[in-house]
Amino acid sequence: MAVRRRDRAAAAGSGDEPSARRRTALLAADLQDVSPLLRAAPALLAIGLVVVADVLAGSNSFLAPLMVVVPSVAALTLRPRELIGVCLLGLVVMFVLNRYYDRVTAPSDSRFLFGATISYIVLSAFSAFVADVRMRRAEAFAAVSSVAEAAQRALLRQPDPVVGPLRLSVRYVSAADAARIGGDLYSVLDTPYGTRVLVGDVRGKGLGAVQTAAVVLGAFREAAYDEERLPAVAARIEASMHRHVPDGEFTTALFAEFRASGPVDLLHLGHVPPIRVRADGHADVLESADPWLPLGLGDLATGAPCATAVPFGPREVLVLCTDGVIEAKGLRSGTFYPLAERVGPLVKDGWRSLTDLDTAVARLYGDLLEHTGGGLNDDALLLLVTRPEGG
Repeated sequence: MAVRRRDRAAAAGSGDEPSARRRTALLAADLQDVSPLLRAAPALLAIGLVVVADVLAGSNSFLAPLMVVVPSVAALTLRPRELIGVCLLGLVVMFVLNRYYDRVTAPSDSRFLFGATISYIVLSAFSAFVADVRMRRAEAFAAVSSVAEAAQRALLRQPDPVVGPLRLSVRYVSAADAARIGGDLYSVLDTPYGTRVLVGDVRGKGLGAVQTAAVVLGAFREAAYDEERLPAVAARIEASMHRHVPDGEFTTALFAEFRASGPVDLLHLGHVPPIRVRADGHADVLESADPWLPLGLGDLATGAPCATAVPFGPREVLVLCTDGVIEAKGLRSGTFYPLAERVGPLVKDGWRSLTDLDTAVARLYGDLLEHTGGGLNDDALLLLVTRPEGG
């Protein structure tokens, strides 16, 4: 019962989180997370360039009317009030250049400059309107983004650092466009039958993938407490997918069951095999001798999947991931990330403490980003698991 209460508390979270996420999304979406001076820099640079061009052209050639580019540039980054201020500065500079440097006195030139000034004022007013529209759209995007992130956080409840006998550290990144949602999923539950872990990857991305993930996780969170064996848990999820997920959709999955000591039971359903890293840095890829079809496709085969017991000691780290990690391509080489070759030295000390485990997942994720050049084209999940001696 304590586990269920903890899950509900984690799902509830803080009442301030959605509004905080919305503010953060708005800042990032419309450059409002940088100082006004930095946001005004492009428009100020345009003013400076017009001044330099006019001075270099000499007093006989007046280029001050080129200042009309300033409102358009300012509309890209500034708020309406900030834009009006910068445009007024540009208007003053244009007037000073015309009056005191170019010394425009001819009636025909004065009429031209009067028309240019009127055009500048009209364009400034229109640019302020455009900036206001831009801000409103950014706010709407921020609202959608914050709701999407809140939904994802509610769906993927961050597990405690310690669940049952296990220590955990997670790094999850979504590559979905314009939102922090994706199709990778995970859950860790302390049940009467042991601490059970699910890592999965839904076909596709975006809201459709999130809906499928919600079905899978909801079924797992119920079946994990009710079913004694992992294949029965998988069968419950399979049945739920057939009821609530469109035909043809599937989810690769890896189930793991840990007890206080002894081996870990693994059930592979078309998912990336886990890697066991020993204290000396040696990494073993735990391939399944009898892998099964992904969730949602089980009716295409006869029989049932079987779990495999694999030795797992207190000075070892189990690395679980999704294909967004092993299929991440190098920026220059174009090769997939060689997880099995590089994971050992990066996470071998993770068994020592929670801090070491967090450091290990951060180091592994950093190495992944270094391989790709700083970005990922697919959702990526890294879950590191240890079981301290006597845990």
